[in-house]
Amino acid sequence: MKIRPLETESFHAERRTDLAKLMVAFVRNFVKATRAFENMVLRRIFGPRRDEVMGEWRRLHNEELNDLYSSPNIVWVIKSRRMRWAGHVARMSEERGAYRVLVGKPEGKRPLERPRRRWLDNNRMDLQEVGCGYMYWIGLAQDRDRWRTLVSVVMNLRVP
Repeated sequence: MKIRPLETESFHAERRTDLAKLMVAFVRNFVKATRAFENMVLRRIFGPRRDEVMGEWRRLHNEELNDLYSSPNIVWVIKSRRMRWAGHVARMSEERGAYRVLVGKPEGKRPLERPRRRWLDNNRMDLQEVGCGYMYWIGLAQDRDRWRTLVSVVMNLRVP
């Protein structure tokens, strides 16, 4: 029995879309799991609270944890540090290896799934979440003061 090429192409197309959906779900679950772990640790540190009205002990809500801890979300801390590093590398000369990794394209044959994501793409996505997505960020990173304020804005974002 011979397999026709159209059948294999449609099979691979379905496989690619399934893998892309799986990767998106994995990233969302990772962010959610990171936030849940952070809240679990904070609940252990701050302990339960006694309800003034009912007089019963209860667990702290996420908003109460954020108010008590008063520190930015761990996901935004990671993104802001990645952006701070990218700004540092963007100010390097083009011959440096770190700069080539930042703006370069991956070599070799790409896998069947989605295209490989570069550091440049990750920074572009982080800037879109802040609202500066269509800005030429490598040029913006040349001015240290403006880049520092942008990174601090990312660090202090409060996400529900």
